[in-house]
Amino acid sequence: MGGSRAGEMRLTRFLRNDAVTCEEMLSEAAARTAERCAGRHVVAIQDTTVLDSSGGGGAYLHAVIALDGEDDAILGLVDGQFLERSGGRRAGRRQARIEEKESFRWLMGADQAASVCAGAASVTVVADRESDIFEMFALRPEGAELVVRAAHDRALADGGALFAAVDAAPVAGRAGLVLAAKPGRKRRTAQMAVRFLPVALACPANGQRRDLPQSVAVWLVDVRESDPPPGEAAVHWRLLTTHAVSEPAAAFLVVDLYRRRWAIEQLFRTLKSQGFDIEDLGIEAAAPRNRLVTAALIAAVCIQQLVHARDGGPGPLRPVRDAFAPEDQALLEACCASLEGKTERQKNPHPKGSLAYAAWVCARLGGWTGYYGKPGPIVMLEGWLEFQAMKRGVNLLRPHSLGVGDVV
Repeated sequence: MGGSRAGEMRLTRFLRNDAVTCEEMLSEAAARTAERCAGRHVVAIQDTTVLDSSGGGGAYLHAVIALDGEDDAILGLVDGQFLERSGGRRAGRRQARIEEKESFRWLMGADQAASVCAGAASVTVVADRESDIFEMFALRPEGAELVVRAAHDRALADGGALFAAVDAAPVAGRAGLVLAAKPGRKRRTAQMAVRFLPVALACPANGQRRDLPQSVAVWLVDVRESDPPPGEAAVHWRLLTTHAVSEPAAAFLVVDLYRRRWAIEQLFRTLKSQGFDIEDLGIEAAAPRNRLVTAALIAAVCIQQLVHARDGGPGPLRPVRDAFAPEDQALLEACCASLEGKTERQKNPHPKGSLAYAAWVCARLGGWTGYYGKPGPIVMLEGWLEFQAMKRGVNLLRPHSLGVGDVV
């Protein structure tokens, strides 16, 4: 795993070093993300993935990432939480306070997004069905909007039911929606029909507590695929949102916000089968395993930033500082000079100082020829690791090149 005996020893010391904490690494990553979020419309996406499962229990990672609302570029990591589950369900869990439940991670993720992205022009927290919790809306952090896929046919304050209410609403508009490819589904443009209406969610009877309101006002956006391809299940999303939805265009904006969840799914694939392969670590002790997963998570965000930047458009180019330190620029340029050929096709087409420029360098270091296909996460990871190895070599050499430690 360390690449050599010396690398394995460095990795072992890192994993066993109690002075290196996941909290410290995550805090530093979040601070860098906060700088990139300033003044931007941010989409904060959170989700949970399995690290190791057995007998209904296991280890899980809950992550939150920030995307630029304008171009879907990953701005960075917002938060990461580790969960340890035991098999079976705890008795009385429905009556427990949300702070005592594992599902509290969704509220913590939203709070962290609001805090880290406080300097953003706007923040929308997006999450899948597991986050459909009444407290998610009732205790929503100030400064953050929510888009949550509905999982429960909730009771409404007027005595009705959530799903029946939207089923009775007329179709308000139709539009095409690009669905990203994922395992079992090809990328396609789906023709979608949208309905929407304001609803007041009633507080669940088992969740009654003094600090929760009797109901929470939100909007429900229902979008359904009109004519799916043969053999494909029709896409159907019911989305609860705190964004005001007064017209079809606003409803489809909410749908587009939810569509961006694919970014965290791809991040988890990079962390697993398409990159770092963390499921096969074989580290049983939680502390060293979590340190390594945290480091891999931070690196996986960087890999996804490179993949997104590889084409250099269509909007303004992202700066290289999104994923690299300022002092990396000189080494990137030196690598680029050694990788470029004589023809235009063999030259880096992107300007220096852009993340696209760095993505081209890493792709070439990872084995991409520049002629066939587009470099994916695995190629970017290989190139990024090669660049990091070069950087370590330069840093080792630098004190000697400056005369430090020379014998006089």
